[in-house]
Amino acid sequence: MEDKKLKIIAFLLFIALIILIVVSRVCFDLSKTFFLIAGAGTAAIVAVVLWFTVQYRANKRRRLLELELVSEGTELRIEYSFLRKVAGVPTKFRYKEIEEATDDFKALLGEGASASVFKGVLNDGTSIAVKRIDGEEHGEKEFKSEVAAIASVQHVNLVRLLGYCIVPGGPRYLVYDFISNGSLDNWIFPQREGRNRPFPGGCLSWDLRYRVAIEVAKALSYLHRDCRSRILHLDVKPENILLDENYMAHVSDFGLSKLMGKDESRVITTIRGTRGYLAPEWLLEHGISDKCDVYSYGMVLLEMVGGRRNVRFVEKGVGKSQRKYQYFPKLVSEKIKEGKLMEVVDQRLIEGEGVEEMQVKTLVYTALWCIQERARLRPTMARVVEMLEGRAPVDEPPDTSMVIVDFLSTDDDPHEVNEPRFGTVAAHRIDNGTPSNSTYSFTMSTLSGR
Repeated sequence: MEDKKLKIIAFLLFIALIILIVVSRVCFDLSKTFFLIAGAGTAAIVAVVLWFTVQYRANKRRRLLELELVSEGTELRIEYSFLRKVAGVPTKFRYKEIEEATDDFKALLGEGASASVFKGVLNDGTSIAVKRIDGEEHGEKEFKSEVAAIASVQHVNLVRLLGYCIVPGGPRYLVYDFISNGSLDNWIFPQREGRNRPFPGGCLSWDLRYRVAIEVAKALSYLHRDCRSRILHLDVKPENILLDENYMAHVSDFGLSKLMGKDESRVITTIRGTRGYLAPEWLLEHGISDKCDVYSYGMVLLEMVGGRRNVRFVEKGVGKSQRKYQYFPKLVSEKIKEGKLMEVVDQRLIEGEGVEEMQVKTLVYTALWCIQERARLRPTMARVVEMLEGRAPVDEPPDTSMVIVDFLSTDDDPHEVNEPRFGTVAAHRIDNGTPSNSTYSFTMSTLSGR
């Protein structure tokens, strides 16, 4: 703005000098006075022209330098952003960026008890999934530490965490890569009538299910064994296993993850996760370990084989007396004893294609090993990978008491509480033989047909 004013002043001065010379010529003719005024005016005009020329060149050079600096700054920012992504360093997004990327949180992909997931697109065209976490479980410093540890994890079968956003006094946001085919539950469970899915779905073929089982096992094995700090996922379930456009599995949602030191074998934490997939020792407050993820993985394996939830409410007739819970792992054990293992396989697969009985046996036996109630009997996830890939034998698993079956009463209303039963189950001893008094949390966490 100042440059424009100076140009106007210089132009007006130039006109004024010319007028002065013309007027002096008229008034003084060719006298000595005229020549003095004309000489001074001409000198002033030359000075103004020179000043204007110098200013123009200086401004032009300054603009070129500014453009070069802006260009270099943009390149540096791009390079810095690229290096951050390569190094796995999470980006701290501003809330406005999150809001713009998600179009004010309009595209809801899914929601849970304390979190919602929205689809978005960043300015560079990257498709993202933004998880909004309500409530504060940890302080800001602890939240950032966990985000940094999780973002540094790099594995082909883990969803990549791009960044985070913290709103003071408000929700927190985790920004992930968007996986196009949605979660595994859309591809192994029949769609309920009248329920709209935000993602595509269908019946995943047997070969793809077997491949997904191996990929998820590799991802969990990496978290447990190959990270600098062992990471326990603590919420392994079909909803947290995403499939990309090639149906490759990506384990997601580390919002409940727990970091463990290499020298720790068990840690104590409050009960979190999803009912139906929680290991008994966690429910009975005996601490958690990587074997809790193994248990949850085993439950997911059985659901992949059967194409149904492990705990399901079955109507046998009219009235409460005809209501019944069906526990799929118990049914699988019975079918194995009867020699009718193929009857537990998703019927849509049996009708549509050939399913190898040996692979079914491998998956089912591995799953039953994983859900042993004594944690020390469960294999590690590294061992599970070897079992599924045929590099380790898969023996028939031992019978397990399946204490959850004690809750599945054939004549109780699922919404009513039967106190004597809970006391009986709470007295079961897991691993270290110490009875637990956490009866209520155990009950609420296992009775779920979802």
